[in-house]
Amino acid sequence: MNVWGKILKLFEWKVDIHLPIPDKCVICVAPHTSNWDFLLGFAAYHAVGRKANFLMKKSWFFWPLGCLLRAVGGIPVSRGKKKKISLVDQLVADFSRRKYLNLAVTPEGTRSRQPNWHTGAVRIAYAAGVPIYLGVVDYGLKSVCISAKYIPTGDVERDMTYIKNYYSIYDDGALHPEKFDCEYKKLPDRK
Repeated sequence: MNVWGKILKLFEWKVDIHLPIPDKCVICVAPHTSNWDFLLGFAAYHAVGRKANFLMKKSWFFWPLGCLLRAVGGIPVSRGKKKKISLVDQLVADFSRRKYLNLAVTPEGTRSRQPNWHTGAVRIAYAAGVPIYLGVVDYGLKSVCISAKYIPTGDVERDMTYIKNYYSIYDDGALHPEKFDCEYKKLPDRK
């Protein structure tokens, strides 16, 4: 057990990441209602000897903080309208260029209540030809787990419905359940 595992164990958190995870994948993490979610997920993934990449506003990547953020897996993101390339296209290119990219994303996109989840993770995974792993930080059980793998179909509505349905049972596992918006929906018919 490494130092990350010992820290989590000290605070009585369990890590359940037993699926074989490839060097290239997208990891969806929900519910996301607190900044603690990032720290717990970061520690848990390192506890099993893996490194996850994450997206962060480019404005945080100033010297010397930018060096540290990149070293721990940070990928700077420009949020202006004057982008030459879309974020999805940028990350698809990153997947083709890198040998290792485990991109952790929170489809809610915010720690506030958000019924309309971002579809970027699904679009990135489909275009890059990588699987999506579904991760949960569950405060009720004091557990961080990755227990499901999903292969995106290219039908974004269907893929997002599947993912939201997966997370719909974890609403009381959020640190702030009132900020988590994920209700079960019927899967759309195949076209």
